[in-house]
Amino acid sequence: MSGVQGEGQAIGGRAMASMTGQLLVATPSLKDPNFDRTVVLLVAHEPGGALGVVLNRATEVPVADVLGAWGSLAGEPAVLFEGGPVQPESAICLARMRTPVRRVKGFHQVSGAVGTVDLSVDPDRLGEAISGIRVFAGYSGWSPGQLETEIESGSWFVLDALPGDAFVDRPDDLWPMVLRRQGGMMAAVAHFPPDVALN
Repeated sequence: MSGVQGEGQAIGGRAMASMTGQLLVATPSLKDPNFDRTVVLLVAHEPGGALGVVLNRATEVPVADVLGAWGSLAGEPAVLFEGGPVQPESAICLARMRTPVRRVKGFHQVSGAVGTVDLSVDPDRLGEAISGIRVFAGYSGWSPGQLETEIESGSWFVLDALPGDAFVDRPDDLWPMVLRRQGGMMAAVAHFPPDVALN
C-alpha cells in the first residue's frame, strides 16, 4: 500500500476519505445554536477544509424576490434557506438533475443527481435538465481538520444522503426523519427532547 492517503485526516486511527455528498446530522450534544438539530449536506470536503449547507432552516424570503426567474425552479417551500453562519450575503444553489448526470453548463456534481448550480447561468437553459433547486444564503465551513475533530468529539453523525434530502417539502421534519431511517439506537435519538436536561 502506498503512502498516499488523499485527505490524510485520521479518525480513530484510520484515514478519513472525502465525505463530500454525505450528511452531517447534529447530535443532541452539539450545543452551538447555529447547528442545533441541523442536517448539513457536505458539498466539499478536501484537505483545505469542508463546506456544507444546512438543509433544514427555511426563511420566509421567497427565492423569486431575490433571484427572479430562479424562483420558478425552486421546489416547495420556494424560499431561501439559511445555509450557515459564513457569508450570509452569498448564495449557494443546489439542484437535482432529472436524468442521470450529463454535462450541463453551470452544474457541478456533488453526489449522484445532486450538485451545485452557477446562478449566473440563464435559469431557462437549465429548466428542462433539473427537477428543482434550493437556494441557501450563506454556508457552513470548517478549516482543515476542524470537522474531523468535531466528529471525533461526538458533535455530528456522518450519514449517507438520499437524493431527495436537500429538497424535502417539510424541512423542519428532516432531522428526525434522517435519524429514524437509520434504525436501532440512532432512530431513538430522533425522539430526544430539545433539552435533554428537562426530561
